[in-house]
Amino acid sequence: MIRQNIIFPKKIFTALLLTVTHIFSSSAPVHTYSIVAYDESTGRLGVAVQSHWFSGGSVVPWAKAGVGAVATQSFVKVEYGPEGLQLMENGYSAEEALNLLLKNDNSKSVRQVAMIDVNGSVAAHTGGNCIHAAGHKVGPNFSCKFNGEVNSMDGNGKRF
Repeated sequence: MIRQNIIFPKKIFTALLLTVTHIFSSSAPVHTYSIVAYDESTGRLGVAVQSHWFSGGSVVPWAKAGVGAVATQSFVKVEYGPEGLQLMENGYSAEEALNLLLKNDNSKSVRQVAMIDVNGSVAAHTGGNCIHAAGHKVGPNFSCKFNGEVNSMDGNGKRF
């Protein structure tokens, strides 16, 4: 299992904190939200998750300093984390890594996953058979994923 302690810069930490705070203050914790982000000024990466599922933090977020970050949710395929990081470490962009993993996944229609590489390249996928209120938002150097309350994503992207 690839895990490393990453010191979050203030920009990423603040964005993650505001996102999670907004989620808890505006709705009951009955959905899953995650974010992957990259700070251009420091080169640091971050990933965070909030979920009603017990122990979501042990399967959703993955990151490796100097490589990238991955968040996988909605019928999680844990392998997306370490395999996505390995592909990015081997020189694949986030988009290339995600496309390779999706190509070999017979259940991609129920997956949600986002990746960001050390260059800030972002890729995200929400399968067509995820719950009706599932989706993702991609912006410069970040991606937020949600399954639950669609309206909450507009504010979360602005916070980052």
